[in-house]
Amino acid sequence: MENILLEFHKIILKNNGDKMQRVINFLENELILKENDVIVLGNSYGPDSMALLNVLLNIRKKLNINIVVAHVNHNLRKESAKEKLDLEKYCLDNNLIFESMIIEQYGDDNFHNEARNIRYNFFEDLVRKYNANYLFTAHHGDDLIETIIMRIARGSTLKGYSGFSKIVDMGNYKLVRPLIYVTKDEIVAYNEKNHIKYAVDKSNFKDKYTRNRYRHVILPFLKGEDPNVHEKFLKFSTTLEEYDQYINEEINRSIKKVYKDKKIDLIKYNELEPLIQKKIIYNILEDIYKDDLMIINDNHVKLIKMLIKSKKANAYIYLPHNIKAVKAYDVITISNGVKESVNYEIELLDYVNLPNGHSIEKIESSDSNDNSICRISNSDIVYPLYVRTRKHGDRMKLKKINGSKRLKDIFIDAKIPLQERDTWPIVVDSCDNIIWIPGIKKSKFTKQKNESYDIILRYD
Repeated sequence: MENILLEFHKIILKNNGDKMQRVINFLENELILKENDVIVLGNSYGPDSMALLNVLLNIRKKLNINIVVAHVNHNLRKESAKEKLDLEKYCLDNNLIFESMIIEQYGDDNFHNEARNIRYNFFEDLVRKYNANYLFTAHHGDDLIETIIMRIARGSTLKGYSGFSKIVDMGNYKLVRPLIYVTKDEIVAYNEKNHIKYAVDKSNFKDKYTRNRYRHVILPFLKGEDPNVHEKFLKFSTTLEEYDQYINEEINRSIKKVYKDKKIDLIKYNELEPLIQKKIIYNILEDIYKDDLMIINDNHVKLIKMLIKSKKANAYIYLPHNIKAVKAYDVITISNGVKESVNYEIELLDYVNLPNGHSIEKIESSDSNDNSICRISNSDIVYPLYVRTRKHGDRMKLKKINGSKRLKDIFIDAKIPLQERDTWPIVVDSCDNIIWIPGIKKSKFTKQKNESYDIILRYD
């Protein structure tokens, strides 16, 4: 397979001229680089990133731009150490800032996703360090074709089917892929013409990686049908992005009504048309995963839709990168799934701040008689009072009934979301009698306004 591919590339190289001028035109006339712009360039020392670096160096001859070369050693090949040194020397010879890191070890996650996350976190750190305007990566036209076809095969969002954008607004900087106009063969031809040194990662020839199988089987077929097929895919990508942007204008009007602070209001959501409902889910996922849509597919959308339709009052699902979607009655909350368990027991004196962001304090008087106020008589309890989290088997004695009621049932009756119950404050005396569940329920130990009491507590 490797020999066939090399021969195929040699044939193409003979027919390719210098196609990089379109990239230069994009940088100078569309992106419009300016004096003193700072660019962080992700550079592997491969043919793509070295070609892009050469283009930027040529632009620097005419325009005073600052280039930071960012290199990540994935620590998987013995050649990687030498490639890092060669690139570092190249940067020194060309008066370029060089920054590098090595990935010491990987977890159990998908290798490519994990490596990508590590790379981009490193790049973003450098963007902040140098106050950069741009982060450049060397993704090219062939990469776009592969990404689009892979996402069609996996299932994705409308934006996901468009592959990736040449410019992504990241807020404080722009992520830019200038080589999107050219193919791998055109990049290699440019390097040959300009005598640009680079390293070849031989793992790119191994078909055990999914992307390589698309690259080695589907791409040659498509290019055999049309050598300029990458331009058709670029047009397809741009068209989908335009339609997606148009549809999003309508979605943005609807999504503000149903999605706020990472919460979906299911009552309002269920009033919308099915197409709008589905697109809202896609938009939420796109907002969460930004430009990392390769890991999201139709199955994740189906999971969220099943969660929405679930008859269970409380349920949850996990999404990639440990994102958790939690249904609590008529609300779905989407957040990072990593959350430390908070167990506490705090002596209640005059005032206490609680881990859930609320507080309990002793007050002199109150006209209110709702569940935010608790009145207690010294004769009915044993001091001191404590505020703690719930325990397994907790029960509370209530007025007007013989016996007690499980806290779990009280939370269910009050429709308290499952994820909030473990941190909800419980007021108890020194004998562990439950006096009050602030904001929810009072026990048989609490008093009415017209009864005798010594203490008033308020929950804010």
